[in-house]
Amino acid sequence: MRSGTSPAPNYAEACAAESKKDFIHKLAIALKELRESSVWIRMIVKSELLPEQRLEPLQDECDQLCKIIAKSLVTAKSNQTRRDSISKRE
Repeated sequence: MRSGTSPAPNYAEACAAESKKDFIHKLAIALKELRESSVWIRMIVKSELLPEQRLEPLQDECDQLCKIIAKSLVTAKSNQTRRDSISKRE
């Protein structure tokens, strides 16, 4: 449960980043925490601590958030690379 509460504050920190590099770093941390949460959910199901049907919506939401954050990271890194190459030409 504790790892599941970490992505939201990490995402909030990314939104308040001091630079694009800082944004990318903090967003990557949020993604790592989401992935950790996904593993914990799967472990809870495998160990039969809670029924799979009860955790299925949570796992689905976690997977969706991972995809969204991962795509945001790809976009942010692409924009950063493009911005860096423009700066070098100037």
